[in-house]
Amino acid sequence: MSSLLSHRLARLGWSGAYSFGAWARAFVSASFSNPDPDPTSEPAPEPDMDGPYGLSVRDLNDLLSEGGCYSLPSESCNEVLPRIYVGNASVAQDISKLQQLGITHVLNAAEGKSFMHVNTSAQFYEGTDITYLGIRANDTEEFNLSVFFERAAEFIDSALIQNGRVLVHCREGYSRSPTLVIAYLMLRQNMDVRTALSLVRRNREIGPNDGFLTQLCQLNERLIEEAGACRICFLFEFDTPGIRTPYLNLDLQLGTLAIRLT
Repeated sequence: MSSLLSHRLARLGWSGAYSFGAWARAFVSASFSNPDPDPTSEPAPEPDMDGPYGLSVRDLNDLLSEGGCYSLPSESCNEVLPRIYVGNASVAQDISKLQQLGITHVLNAAEGKSFMHVNTSAQFYEGTDITYLGIRANDTEEFNLSVFFERAAEFIDSALIQNGRVLVHCREGYSRSPTLVIAYLMLRQNMDVRTALSLVRRNREIGPNDGFLTQLCQLNERLIEEAGACRICFLFEFDTPGIRTPYLNLDLQLGTLAIRLT
């Protein structure tokens, strides 16, 4: 946490202009960081247990299912948000359908040649004015899809900024592609994971695997922590004659706390 604060403050030109007492550093660390684990405590929870913010994979699965039952997609693609579509391989490979929908960008979250992937590329869309991005992801719980969250969010954002329409697809439009759209909503639209997942699920039947749900929970936790760090407002006492600002103001989500630095 301290390195994150130092980085943010250095960007504001405050590096070296202040110093914290040990107690102040301890307060900031205790307020915004998880405490060190007790060595006598139980092992880390499994993915379906509650996380630090009371969110679990089980919670997300409850949102995805209806009475414990999961539904497969009833359509080849759905507009899950204005100008953002989630679909399967068949619609991604149907140029006339894409043109009918006005698709300008295609994100293939399952690029590859195996039966679990969709064998398209930028060359496949050559001459169509469709911008393409391929991600070679597997639909397994062990696959780390989160390393592509930012890249996918940037691609979707770029399409919308250009007033385009983007299709995010995988083989079935059920696990990989909706996960990337949910991550986009969290990263670019400031939604929490519950809200983002529910919004996509309301417009298409989806079922990200538990590994992907775990990664979305982890993203949710990271964004909460970063939002807390960004809300910190500092006023320091500088070594400038006639100027005294001897307070550290912490603008917390639960209120404002002022601490005098001595």
